[in-house]
Amino acid sequence: MTLRLSPVSPLLLVIVLAGGAGHAQQVASAPSAAASPISGGPPDKPLVVVTENQQRLRVVPLATGLSHPWGLAFLPDGRSMLVTERPGRLRIIRDGALDPTPIPGVPKVNPTFIGGLNDVALHPEFAKNQYVYLSYSKDGPRGVTLALARGRFTGTELVEVRDIFVADAWEMGGPSAAEGGGTFGGRMLFARDGLLYVTVGDRDTRVLGDDATVRSRAQSLNEHMGKVLRLRDDGTIPKDNPFVGRAGAKPEIYTYGHRNAYGLAVHPETGELWECEFGPLGGDELNVLHPGRNYGWPLVSMGRNYTGLPVSSEPWWRPGMEMPRFFWSPSVNPTNILFYTGTRFPGWRGMLIVSGLGSKQLQLLRINKEGNVIGRPISMLNQLGVRFRDVRQGPDGFLYVLTEMRNAGNDDTDGAVLRIEPAEPD
Repeated sequence: MTLRLSPVSPLLLVIVLAGGAGHAQQVASAPSAAASPISGGPPDKPLVVVTENQQRLRVVPLATGLSHPWGLAFLPDGRSMLVTERPGRLRIIRDGALDPTPIPGVPKVNPTFIGGLNDVALHPEFAKNQYVYLSYSKDGPRGVTLALARGRFTGTELVEVRDIFVADAWEMGGPSAAEGGGTFGGRMLFARDGLLYVTVGDRDTRVLGDDATVRSRAQSLNEHMGKVLRLRDDGTIPKDNPFVGRAGAKPEIYTYGHRNAYGLAVHPETGELWECEFGPLGGDELNVLHPGRNYGWPLVSMGRNYTGLPVSSEPWWRPGMEMPRFFWSPSVNPTNILFYTGTRFPGWRGMLIVSGLGSKQLQLLRINKEGNVIGRPISMLNQLGVRFRDVRQGPDGFLYVLTEMRNAGNDDTDGAVLRIEPAEPD
């Protein structure tokens, strides 16, 4: 079966700004592509999809029937992967087959609103220590917050599991964002320095008014909401973190002023840490992170509140705040990013791949040597009609994505793990 997406010519808005950082910023809208989605959920057998630039991709289902799969990590054998499900299950896929029994030992999660079990990551020396890291929403006397747990994976279960970090990002949990459920972030990445970077959402409290007073916690250095954190592998604080020793500041903070940061990636050439985050109505951002910098939310944002009113009266830039390298309007809801370094898709090497949730697409972005996005994004896999929660490059150079159909209760079982390969020509 082959699904085609006709080439489109969307109106592209490109604005070059002179930012406070002293370099031009390129800003563009995401392309809007029309396609007839597959009905009934992810594919149950391999199919070929043609992208808007006429590239043929083969989509291979590896696992279906999952409930909101969130994070994915490949084991060193290159044939097995760990996958989290939001309700609180850790699954394993071996040689392309999903083990029907979840891995025991996962900490108890609070699945409030869109909370639950989030990301999974392996220690850089996993082959020696078998350490697996999980981010999840945790109950406590002050409500619910984001926590990180570490355990050893024996091949069949997690043992010696304990929390190594609990964020000071508490709210009383409820069945909606307005009641404190909100978004927790939870993306984890071990960078080249061997340290663990973790995103913490601003909890997306829905303001009915016109401004950011309720959301200002992302600007406070005295709590972890709306931050990217930097930790040692045991959850302790690196001595060279930017706010160590500063009164009134949490020493785990690496950057602040983020909304809902869901993606982290290391640039393969520069080693810089890149991050993507949801805006509200518009204003999704792609940022390059530098220690101690303020990324503006909610004082600077191109998005609008859910009432339709602007988030900020100064949406472009304020002194002392970083501008995004790129922003999307309308939103793509970026859930993760990666720089492609494999050989299976030679034309993609060095390009940034973005997984889009509400926009139901993957995107390819070309990055120049100055670190700016050039041209317009290329949309892919819109035809599947699924929400992309995560994208990873496998050891084999193929892409692996986690998908779901809807953002509803934790009893949904329409989630899937798909492998994306180049397809043979017609």
